[in-house]
Amino acid sequence: MEGAELELERRSKFLSSLIQKKKSVEQQDHHDLLNIRVRASDMPTPLQNRAFRSARDHLDSMPGKLDSKRLALALKKEFDSSYGPAWHCIVGTSFGSYVTHSTGGFLYFSIDKVYILLFKTAVEPLDH
Repeated sequence: MEGAELELERRSKFLSSLIQKKKSVEQQDHHDLLNIRVRASDMPTPLQNRAFRSARDHLDSMPGKLDSKRLALALKKEFDSSYGPAWHCIVGTSFGSYVTHSTGGFLYFSIDKVYILLFKTAVEPLDH
């Protein structure tokens, strides 16, 4: 019985790894389609995909030159209304940053030649 359980465990791990690889390939195909490269993230995949789609749609709707403030505001408002307040967004072609963020609320990616940092901070009252 022990041998059968070990074989079942081995097959289960193998199937899980195949599923994970397929999801990874599908995610990469999605990124390639939108011309996205994730630089760093601890954000759940569905939220990442929403940010990617929103950024792509807003960039495509901009006539001519990039309006980084408009894109940052649009992403911030969308995430504030969908996932609660305290989202921050930095957009540009060159910037430095060092931020503290809530777990699961950090995404740094590029789309075309634009870099986007989207993150959520914990809302805590200030001590006076």
